[in-house]
Amino acid sequence: MSKRDELIVKYAADLKEKCGVNANMDLLTKVTIGCGPSIYNADSATVSGSDQSELDTVKNNFLIKKLGLKDDAALDNGIQSVMDAYGQSNRNKYRAVVYYLLTKHFKKESAY
Repeated sequence: MSKRDELIVKYAADLKEKCGVNANMDLLTKVTIGCGPSIYNADSATVSGSDQSELDTVKNNFLIKKLGLKDDAALDNGIQSVMDAYGQSNRNKYRAVVYYLLTKHFKKESAY
């Protein structure tokens, strides 16, 4: 099993345990591949839910550029709802899991 495959299994377990979501493995795999090499770096593999500049990066680079959404209050509300679903007290919010949840939240599976 490759390192990426191991991470995908870990992300699916995280989705089930922390969010109560049974992952669509095909979509989760595509989202994880879309994250590129960032998933292998300890710092960039996670998203800090309390760091506004990090949340702005998620909004600009993922929601607007990747998913093609318009910049409005719904994006901030969507990010907040995903952070709440993942658990604000949970320190390790994996980037691939956050992106997966945002993709499902905004119903943009077609981007993959």
